[in-house]
Amino acid sequence: MTSRPIIACLGAGRMGRGIAVAFAYAGHAVTMIDVKARSAEQFATLQAEALGEFGKSLASLARFGLLTDKDAKAVIARISVTPSQNIATALASAGVVFEGVPEVVDLKREVLAAASKHVGPGVIVASTTSTILVDDLADAVEHPQRFLNVHWLNPAYLIPLVEISPGAVTDPDVVAGAKALLEGIGKVPVVCAATPGFIVPRIQALAMNEAARMVEEGVASAEDIDKAIRYGFGFRYAVLGLLEFIDWGGGDILYYASRYLEGALHSDRYRAPEVISRNMHEGRIGMRTGAGFLDYSGLDLDAYREQRLAAMVGLLRHFGLARPPVLDGE
Repeated sequence: MTSRPIIACLGAGRMGRGIAVAFAYAGHAVTMIDVKARSAEQFATLQAEALGEFGKSLASLARFGLLTDKDAKAVIARISVTPSQNIATALASAGVVFEGVPEVVDLKREVLAAASKHVGPGVIVASTTSTILVDDLADAVEHPQRFLNVHWLNPAYLIPLVEISPGAVTDPDVVAGAKALLEGIGKVPVVCAATPGFIVPRIQALAMNEAARMVEEGVASAEDIDKAIRYGFGFRYAVLGLLEFIDWGGGDILYYASRYLEGALHSDRYRAPEVISRNMHEGRIGMRTGAGFLDYSGLDLDAYREQRLAAMVGLLRHFGLARPPVLDGE
């Protein structure tokens, strides 16, 4: 017997399938509801396709040593795919509902309104969008205090991060419940304000556009830019967060580098935000002063640096780039 809530996924597309695998892998029963009206034959095709995709995803995890083929079959058995006409029955036992239909406001509002009528007022209802703000959808949901955005990154069953964005009327207990649910399946949830792009898509869009711009300007080849990201930019940020990295080197370095790039490239897209100047004037440079974006007071800085450097050495080994020293005579 398990106390894990049954998960309902509204929509049978890529996001719904990834979320279904993530929860089934962690022991939850999952009902994936196809919200589009189809003939019996069309639904049978969709169902077979979805179950086949579940099988491929779990087979990959089995090849990577995360579970056995027998375990994979047990995980798939926890997932059912249901046609739209059975939505009321499917939702009757749901403990948490995730909406993952295409990014069309009216469609999402329609699906959320219909679904929220079939679940109890205490059941968390979440949209997986990051392009439509929670408050633009909330009034379509019965008991909107239990509604919030929960944005997963693809592939949802692999990427640890999940962004939670509560709305103006979201109950704080609902936010806490969503975080606990996600942590319980091994995810790393973060909470952000209802703002376009959330955290990752907003930073990601800037970085991707800048990389494309450098190709356009002939700065470097696509291959070399990607190599630079993999072995430099991404390498460091797999260990240190962006703001942590500012503190690591010092906010003053970013301040002066930003001023140089803004002038040299004639673009205000490199202009440092006011918080960088303010931190400098307040002496919040980073690790050197004991505080920056993060607080380092009371922290054993030598142990902290050792931990981060050890993680980087682990990445060197992962990439096959860790080498022994060349000694005299070799």
